[in-house]
Amino acid sequence: MSRIGKKAVAVPAGVTATLNGSELTVKGPKGELAMSFVAEVSASQGEKGIEVLPADQTKRARSMWGMQRTMVANLMEGVTSGFSKKLEINGVGYRAALKGKSLNLQLGFSHDVDFPIPEGIKIECPDQTTIIISGIDKQKVGQTAAKIREYRKPEPYKGKGIKYDNEYIFRKEGKKK
Repeated sequence: MSRIGKKAVAVPAGVTATLNGSELTVKGPKGELAMSFVAEVSASQGEKGIEVLPADQTKRARSMWGMQRTMVANLMEGVTSGFSKKLEINGVGYRAALKGKSLNLQLGFSHDVDFPIPEGIKIECPDQTTIIISGIDKQKVGQTAAKIREYRKPEPYKGKGIKYDNEYIFRKEGKKK
């Protein structure tokens, strides 16, 4: 039994959820999201909310059960409050700025890196060393943050690079004589 999967996902006030077979569409104050369930999982809309059940007792069906329920919960949270990730830039001369529909990053390369902002994602730069990525789709927000971080991952000696705000960088001691 999946502890996560057996709980129904409540539909918050101001959100409408439409279930057509294996397609779920959720509309809320922040926007509209849709997902389709895998074949091993069935969903139904009851008075408690949306309930996800495995179609049979195979290993894959039990594995997908909890994941599909979490994806439904992420849809509900996304259309009501949204998701955001915060990145911090550390390093001398490293900075970020918004230029039109792209994020301009100066990361110690011989050239600037221009990152095009994907559709449905909002990026803010309150100062030169902070990037806030927000949107209603959790997967898109996380993927965008990972792509930006990938340009210059934090290194363990001086801690230079782009890191998540809650990320701990294990620091190493330099070479001794």
